[in-house]
Amino acid sequence: MEKESGFTWKLGMFVTIGIVLFVVTIYLIGKQKNLFGSTFHLKSHFKTVSGLKVGNNVRFSGINVGTVDAIELITDTLVVVDLVLEKEVQPFIKTNAQVSISSDGLMGDKVLMISPGTPNHKSVKDNDILVSKKAIEMEDIMISMKKSLDNVGLISDDLAQFSHKVNNGNGALSKMISDEEFSSSLKNTLTNLQTSSNEFAKFTTKMNNGKGALSKMMNDEKFGRNLDSTMSNIQAGTKGLSETVEAAKSSFLLKGYFNKKEKAANLKRKKDSTSRVNKSQILPKQ
Repeated sequence: MEKESGFTWKLGMFVTIGIVLFVVTIYLIGKQKNLFGSTFHLKSHFKTVSGLKVGNNVRFSGINVGTVDAIELITDTLVVVDLVLEKEVQPFIKTNAQVSISSDGLMGDKVLMISPGTPNHKSVKDNDILVSKKAIEMEDIMISMKKSLDNVGLISDDLAQFSHKVNNGNGALSKMISDEEFSSSLKNTLTNLQTSSNEFAKFTTKMNNGKGALSKMMNDEKFGRNLDSTMSNIQAGTKGLSETVEAAKSSFLLKGYFNKKEKAANLKRKKDSTSRVNKSQILPKQ
């Protein structure tokens, strides 16, 4: 009798513990699925849900606020996702909020992310439809990474060819790096160029601040005017002298003198011409 009573007590305790664990499990699952407490629904349209499943978490500002309640395929390019969310977050979700699909970690489950929207818009109502953003596909990321790696490979090959040409080529850059004589010559050229530049700087300084004739010609307006006047006078004097000589040639007192001089000049030109002709006849033909 005592053995039967002990067995009954153990069986009762086991059943009681099982019922308690069952209730706790149901409560936790119900809380996770928003079975307890006030909730509301939102919808969003996607072209592809990228592996999203019913029961995946919905996050708002990084906080889990609900779950995916249903996923319905309408057409080959339209998928409607129904969200069940906690009533407490409804005032904070605005009508211009956007929904996007993301991953919980690099390789984790898919989650639905809701952006807050702007404060000047109204809060959402039950069964409102939010705008969706295109999900970032892992395939697109891999394609982008492949292109980047291909570009890195091309750049690496070009850099290797460039360094090889620099080390073994005959160009100016290669000589600057490997040819000591060329580098020394280039250094001397740059030194001479710098010296010339310094000397030219000194020259221009003296030109601007000196007292020489060239400096005065450049900077002294009075000296410039005097020089211009002198040159004008010389030109006028030369012109007057030429006119005087021409007048003297026509004068009866000096006309005979100029005629004799002209005849002598013509006679000399004739002799020079005859001499050149005789020389050409004497030289043998080659």
